[in-house]
Amino acid sequence: MTVKQPPPGCYTSPVTPPASATDPFTAGLLLGLLIGEGHFGGDGRQPHVTLRMHARHEPLFRWLLHVVPGSRLYGPYRHGGRHYYQWMARGPALREVLLPLLDTLPWPDLDPPTWERYQAMKRTYRLERGSGTGS
Repeated sequence: MTVKQPPPGCYTSPVTPPASATDPFTAGLLLGLLIGEGHFGGDGRQPHVTLRMHARHEPLFRWLLHVVPGSRLYGPYRHGGRHYYQWMARGPALREVLLPLLDTLPWPDLDPPTWERYQAMKRTYRLERGSGTGS
């Protein structure tokens, strides 16, 4: 039996949710990061939320691994003169942890363009609550 291992430079967070994942500070910081720097999309087969920032933000990325159990951190990469990490939530980390949290936050009025991108991802990948996808 072959066990699939993450590629080198890929870090997966533990699957145990942190006790404070929904405290106001954590929720606000997470939402601020995703509004300001996040991408809501997918690869055509599965949805994902990604965040790419300079490698100097590594402690923040490690925090995200704790806040969104099952998410992954890739890198550091050096490409095109940039030095960065990429964090990604997909699969159960997206459907069971991140989406339920994001759906409770009051951001449609704060940043309508980002809210619409989030909603478009949910429509495209049929992630609306009650669609049988686990969110």
